Amino acid sequence: MYPSLRHLASTLLLCGGLLAGHAGSLHAQEAPAREAHAAPQPWRTLSAPQRALLAPMRDDWDTLPPRKQAHMLDKTEHWLTLPPEQQDKIRDRIARWHAMTPEQRHLARENMRKFHELPPEQREQLHHAYQQFQRMPPAQREKLLRKWRSQTIEQRQQWLREMGPAHHPRADGARPPGPGGR
Repeated sequence: MYPSLRHLASTLLLCGGLLAGHAGSLHAQEAPAREAHAAPQPWRTLSAPQRALLAPMRDDWDTLPPRKQAHMLDKTEHWLTLPPEQQDKIRDRIARWHAMTPEQRHLARENMRKFHELPPEQREQLHHAYQQFQRMPPAQREKLLRKWRSQTIEQRQQWLREMGPAHHPRADGARPPGPGGR
């Protein structure tokens, strides 16, 4: 398979998992052994930069298990070295994750698990399709999402078959082999 609208459409199904998955992996990963027995870190004891980055979690921070607090603080050490735009993206991802229902978080974790089980080539293709989707103008993305959401499962499957890799160039610009790509 090559990056295409088929992958893009498939990515739309996985987008929730990918978007939230980045933030989801913040919570879904098991803490390292050194964090397993961490002491609670009350919100008031966090540094101002830590509080700014973890702001979406403020109201619930003190109720998180100490190992999750330690895990987030460990991640925050790295995040604080990133440029402000990257920090804003991380803050947004944390907010989206925090706003999800337990069922949505479960689905995001499951999607990430499935994503990581894919062969590296397929993960790269999916990543490329996701990047293509993100580069679309917002109106075009919304139009594609509306179309996808309005279709039945059968219509989606047909659309994916019709929009398969044979209709679109690979990331390197070459046409894939097979019908339409020769």
